[in-house]
Amino acid sequence: MSEIKGKFITVEGGEGAGKSTNLDLIKQLLEAAGQQVLFTREPGGTPLGEEIRNLLLGHKHDGMAAETELLLMFGARAEHLSQKIVPALNAGTWVLCDRFTDATYAYQGGGRGIDPKRIQILEQWVQHDLRPDLTLVLDLPIEMGLERAGKRSAPDRFESEAHHFFQNVRERYLDIAKNDPKRVKVIDASLPLTQVQSQIKTVVGDFLSTCV
Repeated sequence: MSEIKGKFITVEGGEGAGKSTNLDLIKQLLEAAGQQVLFTREPGGTPLGEEIRNLLLGHKHDGMAAETELLLMFGARAEHLSQKIVPALNAGTWVLCDRFTDATYAYQGGGRGIDPKRIQILEQWVQHDLRPDLTLVLDLPIEMGLERAGKRSAPDRFESEAHHFFQNVRERYLDIAKNDPKRVKVIDASLPLTQVQSQIKTVVGDFLSTCV
């Protein structure tokens, strides 16, 4: 992999955490700082990835094996990296991604109970040494998140899981942040939007100051 010139920022969080609204803010903050920004998402980001996303989120394949789900996630990610993320970073563009591999550790690792060592093997194979430069985890109580998500649309295959699934997802996200505090910053997404965005502005501002 050639030298990376751009920065890679990811935003994570459980259901109803408000990622869409706050991703828009982050993109605006980065562009205001003079950066060219590519916004993308996972699973998805490419035509093939979006087809895999439909398989993963839709109810056509309810009961999908956890291992199948994991491999589909990394299949979409391999295409995403090859076709979109890595070329953009190599060109000096900053990439802002709605979820990435931390979500796999949280959902397939924490939620499905897959051994994180298996995920780590796939992560290294598909990504080599590429990791996000900054990750924001939007955290809030499970009940609040599911209530928000329920008002948004009919639940997808993941949103239809039981409460303990989401509790395990949340705990795994918080473990990731605890173990990698330099990269991963937890945002209290249970607060009013203005206070959530104030936290985000501080985190992004601090990160930008290190990139001068």
